[in-house]
Amino acid sequence: MIKLDQFLKLMGVAATGGQAKVMIQGGEVEVNGELETRRKRQLAEGDKVTVDGQSFEVNYDELNDD
Repeated sequence: MIKLDQFLKLMGVAATGGQAKVMIQGGEVEVNGELETRRKRQLAEGDKVTVDGQSFEVNYDELNDD
């Protein structure tokens, strides 16, 4: 599992954990089409994260390749 704030950093949406926290708590992030304000939210394979109109799907195979 990966936490939402970590995922945003890995995808390059947030430069730092602090920036990710501000974005999440500021209501800028949706998970599976619903507003998410918990930065420690655990993401599952196939979850869809949307920020500023950009969507990212959680794919553990791709994350582990880095």
